[in-house]
Amino acid sequence: MQNATGNQGNMDDDLPPLNITCTSSKCGSGLHCFMQKQQQGKNNETQENPFGRGGRCRSCGADLVEWDRVCQRDISDVAYTFEMLKYELIRHHFWHIEIDQKAVNHALRKGRSGMRAAAEKRIRKSVGDATPSYDGRQTPKTGNAIFYAQHATATCCRKCIEEWYGISRGVPLSDEVISYFTELVMLYINERLPQLEEEGAKVPRISSGRKKQGKQPESSAPSKNETLWNE
Repeated sequence: MQNATGNQGNMDDDLPPLNITCTSSKCGSGLHCFMQKQQQGKNNETQENPFGRGGRCRSCGADLVEWDRVCQRDISDVAYTFEMLKYELIRHHFWHIEIDQKAVNHALRKGRSGMRAAAEKRIRKSVGDATPSYDGRQTPKTGNAIFYAQHATATCCRKCIEEWYGISRGVPLSDEVISYFTELVMLYINERLPQLEEEGAKVPRISSGRKKQGKQPESSAPSKNETLWNE
């Protein structure tokens, strides 16, 4: 396995806002993309790995991840999984980007127990089905800490789940897998938002700063995705 000697020091630097995707990379800073191109996937195919999941960085060829180990989905080995996720540019971005205030306030109101219930529901509805609607576009990037967590842990769509966890698209997620992914999301939230109380707290809504009939409106109308998932 190739290591990332000389690059690790840059990985914890804050990244500027970028229009990054699941195929973006910044290999000079030790941030890669492990989502395989079609031919790369074919080259990775073996009897044990018939779909060619995982592999070297598609941009520079760095071989960093023990895919069999990640695909065990062992919560006791989650530190390794998180370490490997952070070698991928888009995951690193969501592990380090500042969570927007609306999402923070939403999490503060719900508390840890409320966020856990919401995370389990979100995982089940957004990626639990064999063929989720709008797969690859069903997870927004802001507005809810769960969204940040899904992108950071590669539980945002079935393609990322297949790449990182070895679960083929077209197969419903089991309750065991949904529980594992929920735990990943909560570990992310606990790390990024350690101030959350267990049962939540009262947090004033963000004002738009405009007066309407002598009153300050609590917030603008939610988007369709926010209506669905900020429950």
